[in-house]
Amino acid sequence: MSLDRGRTRPSRVLVTGLGTFWGGRVAQALETDENVDVIVGLDTTEPTVELERTEYVRVDANYSILARIVRAAQIDTIIHTFLVVDPTQMSQRATHEINVIGTMNLFAAASAPSSTVRSVIVKSSTMVYGCSAADPIWFTESSARSGVPRTPVERSLDAVEGYVRDFAEDNPHVNVALLRFSNVIGADIETPLTRALDLPFVPSLAGFDPRFQFVHEDDVIRSILFALDHDLPGVYNVAGDGLLPWSEVAAICGKRTIALPPYGTGLLTAPLARLGIVDLPEEYRLLLRYGRGVDNRRLKDLGFRYEYTSAEAVRAFIEAVRLRRTVGDAAPVYRYERDVEQFFRHSPAVVRD
Repeated sequence: MSLDRGRTRPSRVLVTGLGTFWGGRVAQALETDENVDVIVGLDTTEPTVELERTEYVRVDANYSILARIVRAAQIDTIIHTFLVVDPTQMSQRATHEINVIGTMNLFAAASAPSSTVRSVIVKSSTMVYGCSAADPIWFTESSARSGVPRTPVERSLDAVEGYVRDFAEDNPHVNVALLRFSNVIGADIETPLTRALDLPFVPSLAGFDPRFQFVHEDDVIRSILFALDHDLPGVYNVAGDGLLPWSEVAAICGKRTIALPPYGTGLLTAPLARLGIVDLPEEYRLLLRYGRGVDNRRLKDLGFRYEYTSAEAVRAFIEAVRLRRTVGDAAPVYRYERDVEQFFRHSPAVVRD
């Protein structure tokens, strides 16, 4: 299938969630592209990775100033990485504010009469498909979830995808891509699943050995850049090849599983606390019961090639964990300081190549 539609190469890009794991790494990747002239990053918190030419703007959680920034910087592309998919990160209210209100304001800014936006990429999650005994083995991009969204995060992601569909329909001149990522794993990302796999004994639910699918953190960034470079429209599942039983995932990590009661929140909470897991959210307890698989062929058919299968992603994760335990973290922790950044970027005293 040809991807050449006479498109204009994105050159002025806005990244949401610059202070998050994904926003910072997307911005770093964009900085290596000489065709991208301007990179603006928004967040409520400062960047956690070193950036050379990305301009950081502090905003509130719902992006109320976004329309002014889009207009002032003549943004042509928005990459929306700032969606909460880990319920342990923040409160239900904050999650709603970021996912629902923030996305609503983002699309309001992108659809304003004076808007220069011509491309929007939204980072979502396969969590929108839910988890139940009635699920298919593989969810395709057009599959409906088996039941209504049960948790606040699932409901907020469902609302976000509704905004994406409405915006794409009302603004046919804007290219809109929605990427649904499977369980992300890798050297640096931390999630409830990676924390569980880092325990001496990996928790499982008695009587269940569900199948899991993973995507490596590097393939997440590569897929976002692929969607950007090829101006992809539509919805895409992003997940490595293969489904792994949870017991096999634990075995790859050199761990044994420990069976916990499958029913009853109170019965489950106490053993998890003894294992060192303060909170395993409902979304992940359901995963440990039913698992989830998604069909990744649509993106591959357009030419995207994964560097890691599900099994390879798990191996890369545990190798990185073992290396850190052996040699520690080699890189110093980066701390953003505005005055220092301004000096290096703008001072005439700095000798530039």
